[in-house]
Amino acid sequence: MTPRVDAHHHVWDLTVRDQPWTAGLPALRRSFDLAELEPALRGAGIDATVLVQTVDLPEETPEFLAIAEAHPVVAGVVGWVDLTAPDVADQLAAAAAAPGGRHLVGIRHGVQSEPDPRWLCRPDVRRGLAAVADAGLVYDLLVIPGQLPAAVDTVRALPGLRFVLDHAGKPRIAEGSREPWSADILALAVHDNVAVKLSGLVTEADHGGWKPADIRPYAEHVLAAFGPGRAMFGSDWPVCLLAADYPGVVELARDQTAALSPAEQAAVFGGTAARWYGLDLS
Repeated sequence: MTPRVDAHHHVWDLTVRDQPWTAGLPALRRSFDLAELEPALRGAGIDATVLVQTVDLPEETPEFLAIAEAHPVVAGVVGWVDLTAPDVADQLAAAAAAPGGRHLVGIRHGVQSEPDPRWLCRPDVRRGLAAVADAGLVYDLLVIPGQLPAAVDTVRALPGLRFVLDHAGKPRIAEGSREPWSADILALAVHDNVAVKLSGLVTEADHGGWKPADIRPYAEHVLAAFGPGRAMFGSDWPVCLLAADYPGVVELARDQTAALSPAEQAAVFGGTAARWYGLDLS
């Protein structure tokens, strides 16, 4: 049986470091740790997780690697390095050599907060992304719809780097908007070096009154574009708590994938993440 993987969640400790992006979000203005998540994982039959960076600071990555080393349920860490730094390759090597460094599977930057919609196309950023590829790591794309064209260009320019599009590119579900997001998703999916996460969609819907039918067309479009072999489930816990609890997010994912075969569902709920990130689930 294929292990079940939550390919996207976070933790943070506000006594150690502020999370400025949670300002104005009372439900998230507290600390969240793995001990709080683990009962929900067990209840949902989730065997392993990928812990993903939250702030663009180098100190967080070794902390996350230490968590992964101490908690077998965390099979992989997506950390952060300064992609624009001249010594980015050294930063990647240092992270891999740190305690727990064997769990480093990817790198992410908060591109969604960059004012330049073409930030991913900058020469210094592309050089950093090439270093991520050379290190054998994945790059998680955290972008908003207006940045998807730059993501398409970047994926095309770096065929040797595996990408994962987080949160399906954050479509504007609450607005009922489909274009140009839909066309950009198709353009991105043409390239076989990019996968997608069925994650974060509840927080793009109406927090107070979303229904599965509101989200289903977006999920179906992503699944049709990428196929189950390049799609993976992620809870985006605890951010998902703005709109749904953990069991609710899992149930939504089951609804989104109900039309798939058992083998295809197994890919979305674990196989794709294990293969794409190279997770050791033994």
